[in-house]
Amino acid sequence: MLATPHWRPRVTPDQHTADAEASPPSISRAEAFRYWLKLGCISFGGPAGQIAIMHEELVERRRWISENRFLHALNYCMVLPGPEAQQLATYIGWLMHRTWGGVVAGGLFVLPSLFLLIALSWVYMAFGTVPAIAGLFYGIKPAVTALVVHAAWRVGSRALKNAWLWSIAAGSFLAIFALDLPFPLIVLIAGLTGYVGGKLVPDKFKAGGGHGASRKDFGPALIDDDTPTPAHARFTWARFRVVMVAGLTLWAVALGSLMALHGWNGVLTQMGWFFTKAALLTFGGAYAVLPYVYQGAVDHFQWLTAPQMIDGLALGETTPGPLIMVVAFVGFVGGWTTQIFGSDSLFLAGTAAAVVVTFFTFLPSFFFILMGGPFIESTHGNLTFTAPLTGITAAVVGVIVNLAVFFAYHVLWPQGFGGRFEWASAIIGAAAALALFRFKLGVIPVVLGAGVAGLAFQLGRSALGF
Repeated sequence: MLATPHWRPRVTPDQHTADAEASPPSISRAEAFRYWLKLGCISFGGPAGQIAIMHEELVERRRWISENRFLHALNYCMVLPGPEAQQLATYIGWLMHRTWGGVVAGGLFVLPSLFLLIALSWVYMAFGTVPAIAGLFYGIKPAVTALVVHAAWRVGSRALKNAWLWSIAAGSFLAIFALDLPFPLIVLIAGLTGYVGGKLVPDKFKAGGGHGASRKDFGPALIDDDTPTPAHARFTWARFRVVMVAGLTLWAVALGSLMALHGWNGVLTQMGWFFTKAALLTFGGAYAVLPYVYQGAVDHFQWLTAPQMIDGLALGETTPGPLIMVVAFVGFVGGWTTQIFGSDSLFLAGTAAAVVVTFFTFLPSFFFILMGGPFIESTHGNLTFTAPLTGITAAVVGVIVNLAVFFAYHVLWPQGFGGRFEWASAIIGAAAALALFRFKLGVIPVVLGAGVAGLAFQLGRSALGF
């Protein structure tokens, strides 16, 4: 194995005059490990918050990487399917410490959340009918609905810049809501529409905005703008093929092992195959792929119910790590309810399923970075969204709106339109929306406040005998 590269950032004579202007020292693997572990434990706030945390720590304070190189890596991660914040951590870790660094950075971004979600999922399945727990989730569910509406507004305000993109968003909503078309087909149609639109009316399909418009000078960085690309990050077709074959082999061995142990129709095998497909469709973030996960996990495989799906999203919102980690909850509940190891091993079944689902969901992200990173490093120019991706992003807005409608229906009419309307849920949801849109509160205080309100309502209703 080749030695870890020693970065030598550009240093001019006047930069030696003050500590603030001195180049950072080389970063050991142990120090990098400690930071990535810390990041995995504090990465709340969704992708925007996680990227902001990394920017503040790695660009501004520690100066491990310059802002231009940070944004260059981020632009690449934004056009990939998968959680962009986790992929960005993987990219920077790989750039600094080769494959070891990428695997450690990306893995530690996920593992704390996985362990926490396994514990919370066990509490949910074992004690979810306890009045206090049920009361908390009664309030959290409408708050999650408000969060999804807020996500649709956030994405839509950035993506829908003209009537063409609005039309794609509306069409995608109708396609999944009224026609019940599968999510992959909607993505394909939107991408083709964007491609054709980019040829006919290119101005309408140009990507707008970007991350971090400002270019502040935080001093010389360990990986600076003009730091030469190390040998391991230089693109060659030979290396590309080796990484691709290694990734496909690892995936095939893992899925083949499950098939040998449980058969093709076994729960764990089907989870591995289903979440591999889901991992390749996460354009636009976790909210965009959740309808696909719902179609498969709830409607087709029936690993969990619609209310449980909403509860899982609530747990995912309040734990560190990428929101797509909600799939670990889906896996745990699916393993528990199908009793894949028998009725006496429910926790083991849930844990095994959560690990399998997480592995197959995140495996593609690592290989996208390890395969594509060297090519991106060879360009050293800003990447822009392509016209097909612009079309897909517009379609994602419509899909997220459909998710909000789906959640609202199950929260406000839990027994269907013929049943009782939950006025308390409607009030809690409206208050959560007000907190998000008007007062700009964060996810965690909104969810916790709604949970307390739900608990108070349920306790009050029990005391009054309703």
